Amino acid sequence: MDSPHAESGRPLSPHLQIYRPMLSMMMSIAHRITGGALYFGTLLVVIWLVSAAAGPSAFSTVQAIYGSILGQLVLFFYTWALVHHALGGVRHLMWDVGHGFGPERELIYRVCLFGGIGLTVLIWIVGYALKGAAG
Repeated sequence: MDSPHAESGRPLSPHLQIYRPMLSMMMSIAHRITGGALYFGTLLVVIWLVSAAAGPSAFSTVQAIYGSILGQLVLFFYTWALVHHALGGVRHLMWDVGHGFGPERELIYRVCLFGGIGLTVLIWIVGYALKGAAG
């Protein structure tokens, strides 16, 4: 038996299988994913702060976990999620005031994408440089 929509001759709503992935679509999905990832990352910050308040033993344990290769990788992606989501927020703010809907829209998406990656790498380079200068 066909669906009621097929009998009425009305078109069915298109699905993701029909749409060609576009940068705007991918950036919207990435913005939502990074927003969710920030909840997890904020939990990591809370754990770090609580361990600092709990004493030297707890703090050194958390520092060892966060300082491991896996810990550093998680923190790197948390940094990227934070920067990417912030740039997406600026993009949405621009839209809220009525800017960025013309041909420059694609450029804004690219600036958010590559700016997030570039700023994340820059933050980590500066962080390691300051860590080396302090130690």
